[in-house]
Amino acid sequence: MAQDKNEGLLLKEILEKISIQHKVNFNFIEDEITSFKIIPPKNSLSLFDKLDYITQKTQLKFIFVSGKYISVVNNQNLDKTVCGYLYDDEAKLPIENASIHIKNSNNYAISNPLGFFELQLKSTNEIEISHLNYDIKTIQTSDFDGNDCLKIYIKNKINELNIFIFEEYLTKGIIKKRDGTFEINPKKQGLLPGLSEPDVFQTIQQIPGINITDGTISNMSIRGGTHDQNLFLWNGIQLYQTGHFFGLISVLNPNLTHKITLSKNGTSSFYGNGVSSSVLISTQTDSIEKSTGAFGINMINVDFYTKLKTSKKSNLEISGRRSFTDLLSSSTYKNYYNKVFQNTIVTNNLNTSYNSDVYFYFYDLSLQYHQKIKKETDFFIDVLHFSNDLDINQSKNENNTIITKQSVLDQETYGANVMFKTNWNPKNSSKISIYTSYFNIQSENQSIQNNQIFNQENTILDIGIKLENNHILSNVFSFSNGYQYNEIGIRNNDKINSPTFSRNNKHVLRNHAIIGELKYLSKNDKFLSTFGIRQNYIEQFQSFIFEPRIQLNYKIAPFFSIEFLAEKKHQVTSQIVDLQKDFLGIEKRRWVLSNNNAIPIIKSNQVSLGFLFSKKNWLLTVDNFYKKVDGITSMTEAFQNQFEFIRTNGSYTVYGTEFLTQKKYKNLMFWVSYAFTQNDYTFKNLTPSSFPNNFEIKHTIKSAIITNFNKLDLSLGAQWFTGKPTTLPISLTPIYLSNSSTEIAYSNPNSTNLKNFFQINLSGSYDINLTQKSKMKIGFSIQNLLNSKTNLNQFYRINSNSNSVEQVNTYALKRTPNIFVRYSF
Repeated sequence: MAQDKNEGLLLKEILEKISIQHKVNFNFIEDEITSFKIIPPKNSLSLFDKLDYITQKTQLKFIFVSGKYISVVNNQNLDKTVCGYLYDDEAKLPIENASIHIKNSNNYAISNPLGFFELQLKSTNEIEISHLNYDIKTIQTSDFDGNDCLKIYIKNKINELNIFIFEEYLTKGIIKKRDGTFEINPKKQGLLPGLSEPDVFQTIQQIPGINITDGTISNMSIRGGTHDQNLFLWNGIQLYQTGHFFGLISVLNPNLTHKITLSKNGTSSFYGNGVSSSVLISTQTDSIEKSTGAFGINMINVDFYTKLKTSKKSNLEISGRRSFTDLLSSSTYKNYYNKVFQNTIVTNNLNTSYNSDVYFYFYDLSLQYHQKIKKETDFFIDVLHFSNDLDINQSKNENNTIITKQSVLDQETYGANVMFKTNWNPKNSSKISIYTSYFNIQSENQSIQNNQIFNQENTILDIGIKLENNHILSNVFSFSNGYQYNEIGIRNNDKINSPTFSRNNKHVLRNHAIIGELKYLSKNDKFLSTFGIRQNYIEQFQSFIFEPRIQLNYKIAPFFSIEFLAEKKHQVTSQIVDLQKDFLGIEKRRWVLSNNNAIPIIKSNQVSLGFLFSKKNWLLTVDNFYKKVDGITSMTEAFQNQFEFIRTNGSYTVYGTEFLTQKKYKNLMFWVSYAFTQNDYTFKNLTPSSFPNNFEIKHTIKSAIITNFNKLDLSLGAQWFTGKPTTLPISLTPIYLSNSSTEIAYSNPNSTNLKNFFQINLSGSYDINLTQKSKMKIGFSIQNLLNSKTNLNQFYRINSNSNSVEQVNTYALKRTPNIFVRYSF
């Protein structure tokens, strides 16, 4: 019946031709027919045959009002909004930018980063789903038979134009992207060795080039930098506290639907601060999702999570977690306790005549409200709160009198962000956010030996506004621009009652930044580039800082690409160590602001060149990098040798290579990575002026075997690295100075190394489907399976009782099992 030419026309045009040929008039509502595009019927057919043909294709009805007037009636039963999620059939990851099109119409939708789409149905025509990297899939409108969004799995298509994103880097849920970043989806993440849950920061440290030198995520070193040189953002809120239990557990609830983007180099120009790396964490989605929930328990804490669909256009998401360590001491808690509190005021007095009772707990809360104002406009409110609370009660019997002292350490973070974003049209969008972050750590140390009371406090208030605009200029070019204003104030307060001493310092800096970023993707998909600039102006210093950023990726062959990244960055915040015993010796670092003098602005320059090979389930990556960081102070480096009390400024230079090889075979994945790093200080006012960095880990090897049998996941991994540098004393007898005081005589700084670190970790989990909408997951993890006793840090001090130099060691976590149960619905 259709025309020989296989070309579709808009239904409105077809009706106009029929109207002229058969001298009739059609009455219709424009919106009800504009979505239809079909092959027109043959001209030789009768009027009634043509109308029957159109009805078969569109389900539209034609009613003759009179001999010449015909009304076009839409089938109201077909009018409905349907939704779905698109997933990779193998990796089970969401598919973004797929086209969902109703055949014989111009009605289509595009899937978002979660694979979500919404579509207006007006006919029973088949729905076609297409994507450059996947086979075309056709589904029926009848498949959308319920109120829930349909889950659709699509097979990967192997072709020459495959966008180069490796979707299983180390495990499921970790993606290596063409712009040099890593994207982590904890909800979809496979099991990693030693982790009972997808802990955000523990996961990151599995990536080559990232080390945790003292076993705590609060001391993460990325390509030789210190932890405070990393930028951590949660929904636009900067985090100055990243760990619970003083660094052993992430402050972020691992069961939230996070998307984490890690950039070790070539960071987007929209992000300043953090000269080492950027870790961007988001829980925001474009869609309004159905109500879900979960709760779980392990040997440290209990947690819950719920997302409520409060209306057709709004979601409310709430999550919380609290430890029960103040009520119950599990074996996991005891090992964590011994690891964190060794060589601190908490444990130093346990072997004396004093009695000590320790009460510790932590909790975190987060809330997100999402309102969809229009189809292309979203409004978000995000709020978070973290807390760590430690109480130490010490008592002793003195002359038949019980003397009691209480020391406390409280650590808190509050944050909020309000964001509005909209798509003005298919080629232009905008986003504006107003955010604030508050961090406070305070301690009171009441000495059991005397009546001295030492109070310390470190407070940060960070507020700002950020504007971002995105424009699609053509099929190959896009341009983004924006502005960011940030005001940060930091206060440090110290007070001692005997001898009387008080210090209260407060500093504020205001920064303006103008941002531009041009992206190019060639039509043949071989060349991807991003050129960005960030022009900063610091009001108090009247200082301009220009920061270019570059990302280049060229696909030499479908299975082989080359990557070049470069960036220039700065930061005005840093963490220093005044005294190793500050904050009870547990959180010794305090945040300070640059003053452009004794504490300069830290600036970095970094370049890297990498290669990536992927074929037949093999993955090979190599990254070579060079980084120079200027403006560091010796107090940020936590020296525990002859430079411990010296304040001077300098720099460090680090270069190295990161290598990963990975193979996937059916349900088995194996990977091994190696990293070499050469990291050296330069302090012109010290002797010697150049020596190894405190955080240098010259050689690192990580490996894992991950397997899946139906609903059982197992993961076994090992980690080995060379010991970090340390400084040995020349003699175990202290030397006497002219004022009769004593000190330790040291050899050359960082001239030797601790023993090598080696650890094996194991994890397992099993899924149980209880109903169609609920399931339970049970699992376990064992850190340090072989119970290796490894020295992570070593320093020396003078024992006043024996007048000798003694060695103090800090050891890694002992063999630590953990089990968990999680129920989702």
